[in-house]
Amino acid sequence: MNTRPTWTSRLTYVLAVAGATVGFGATWRFPYLVGQNGGGAYVVTFVVAMIVIGIPMLLVENAIGRRLHINSVDAFSGFDHRGRLISAAWKIVGYSGLVGAFGIMAYYMVIGGWVLDYIYNILAGNLNLSSVVSAETTAAFYEENINNSPLAITITTLIFVAINYFILVRGAVAGIERAAKYLMPLLFLLMLGMVVRNLTLEGAWEGTVYYLTPDFGKINAKLFIDVLGQVFFALSLGFGVIITLSSFVRKTEGLVATSVVTGVLNTVIAVVAGFMIFPSLFTFGIEPGSGPSLVFKSLPIVFSHMFAGSFVAAAFFSLLMIAALTTSLPIYEVIITVLEEKFGMTRKKAILLTLGAIFILGNLPSLLATNVLAGVTIFGKNIFDAYDAISATIFFVLTSLLCAIFVGWVLGDEAKKEVLVGSEKYGKIVDIWFIYIKYVIPFIILVVFVSSFYDNFIK
Repeated sequence: MNTRPTWTSRLTYVLAVAGATVGFGATWRFPYLVGQNGGGAYVVTFVVAMIVIGIPMLLVENAIGRRLHINSVDAFSGFDHRGRLISAAWKIVGYSGLVGAFGIMAYYMVIGGWVLDYIYNILAGNLNLSSVVSAETTAAFYEENINNSPLAITITTLIFVAINYFILVRGAVAGIERAAKYLMPLLFLLMLGMVVRNLTLEGAWEGTVYYLTPDFGKINAKLFIDVLGQVFFALSLGFGVIITLSSFVRKTEGLVATSVVTGVLNTVIAVVAGFMIFPSLFTFGIEPGSGPSLVFKSLPIVFSHMFAGSFVAAAFFSLLMIAALTTSLPIYEVIITVLEEKFGMTRKKAILLTLGAIFILGNLPSLLATNVLAGVTIFGKNIFDAYDAISATIFFVLTSLLCAIFVGWVLGDEAKKEVLVGSEKYGKIVDIWFIYIKYVIPFIILVVFVSSFYDNFIK
């Protein structure tokens, strides 16, 4: 077994996983999907899906990761429940996760560049929110400074990549753990401040009702696909993050409690994030279903109606920046750890290769997708959207499906034994979880995969 560093405590591991799983999933993606899918119906379905799919799958990836204390590719090796050597073909699942990690980082870092660009322009007074601005003003700003400013976004994306580099060189555990230990509490405080500010606005109740009251007539196939896709995205399932982070977990830690705490914390943060946005949207008459640009086009209008609007906006985008950073670090680490352990690279070389390759092959094409490369489409989508759709629709879901099959049908009792180490008192729960993972979860994920693949690439 490898002699590797481990998390100093369960709390630091939970904070690291929370950082990995909160990010833009909770602060950017979740709110606009709520708006697109009618509010409360989406929120209720999301909470249920986190319980019946998210937490069980967290336990699956935690078991795979901690079992051998090794990278996310070699984690699919060792011996099966019959004591036979596991076929090397199963490592394809690990490589599939690497492709998914590359796909998400290809555009994720660019969104980080957008956020840095907004922070700069707000602080410099180029986007002045101290007085009321119109939808036309924010749309024009977004078009000019995001869609049509490739050089500026290249610079801000590079700055974001550089911040990640300086943290990652400290080590897989030391760098991420220290960042999570300080950044996650700061993120929670900023988020709480934004929630309190929004809930005290006049007219906030209407937005709260929209956000929390389910209209069950809005529940349809698309909503289910969006919800389950968000669960995988929000919990960093299917792209090696949980497997990698849990490979640094001590055998004495209880995986059942850790998975439940992580899943519940992520769900709470995602739901709380909605309170940063929806009360104020209704207060100032902003359309909640405006899609992915909700944070960048609509919220500045809201901030301009508030006292000290520019300050509030800068604080909000700083919150987004912290959330993005706590997520990007562990996703990078998935690839870096494989390069270190499987290919014998020094850590510094692995970091430079990972960040450099993703920047050249992923970040640059994504930030040029709306201008220089606007004519290039993949499956009818621009490069930015294609990276998102292919990674989330194909690789996340397929990798998660194969992880469930690997635990249920290949590891079998070996997986149960691994989960029970440190969680002995949950024996009956683990038995139920195992049957559920073996027979039910693969069917659910397969239905989601077929439906979302059809919706994104065939219809």
